[in-house]
Amino acid sequence: MKNRKAVYTIITLLIAIGFYFYDGYGFETGVSNKTDNISDFDFLPTSTTGQVVHHQFYSLSYNEKYEQAEWVAYELTLKQLSSIPIKRPYFEQDPKVTTQSAHYKNFKDSGYNKGHLCPAGDRKFSVEAYNETFFTSNISPQIYEFNGGVWNRLEEKVRYWAKKYEKLYIVTGGILTPKLKTIGTEKIAVPQYFYKIILDYDGTETKAIAFLMPHEKSDKGLYQFTTSIDEIETLTGIDFFPELPDELENEIEKSSSYKHWAFK
Repeated sequence: MKNRKAVYTIITLLIAIGFYFYDGYGFETGVSNKTDNISDFDFLPTSTTGQVVHHQFYSLSYNEKYEQAEWVAYELTLKQLSSIPIKRPYFEQDPKVTTQSAHYKNFKDSGYNKGHLCPAGDRKFSVEAYNETFFTSNISPQIYEFNGGVWNRLEEKVRYWAKKYEKLYIVTGGILTPKLKTIGTEKIAVPQYFYKIILDYDGTETKAIAFLMPHEKSDKGLYQFTTSIDEIETLTGIDFFPELPDELENEIEKSSSYKHWAFK
């Protein structure tokens, strides 16, 4: 009798485990119903430089060769969309970059804006969070028509999605390649393309969307810049979601679909 009870217990346990994995790993293109509570700093991309810097409200991988971050990663939640009156600070060099981030004076008379990677507009919920975005490790040269145009439209859309989906994980940066134009005495590279990857992992499904934008003025719809995460990984040599289960990572990274994201 004891043996029979032990067998029944094992069978029940195996059935429960089977339902767990069946429920946790159902996939469709670019979407999964598997959701983990992933915090900002234990869910970072790989670094091609080995110089990863953690600030309180975002992390980055600094590339000294190009004098800017190859990626900046952060969470954006519904609660963080609040805004308090904050005085705009001056840009400062990042004290945590061991090789020293570029000085803001490199931008003087360059014809380029100091383009935020983690937007100041995403960090208006506290003075500390806002001021952190003004480290020069968090900026990249951008022409005004791009910075204040299509790139700004994308930043606003991400805030709209944060309000709709409640919690997003964002990775963004310029495509850093040899022989780019440079500005200033420190030769800050001017990317020809910028990318932004957004992961929604707090709802009933896990989904991602990626954008690759030419560094130029554009009136095109944002959806026209969507691409696969795999494509951006090929261009950058970065693995953006190494901590995701392989099956989930492969599924969301190969998709360039935007049908699961609200564009209106």
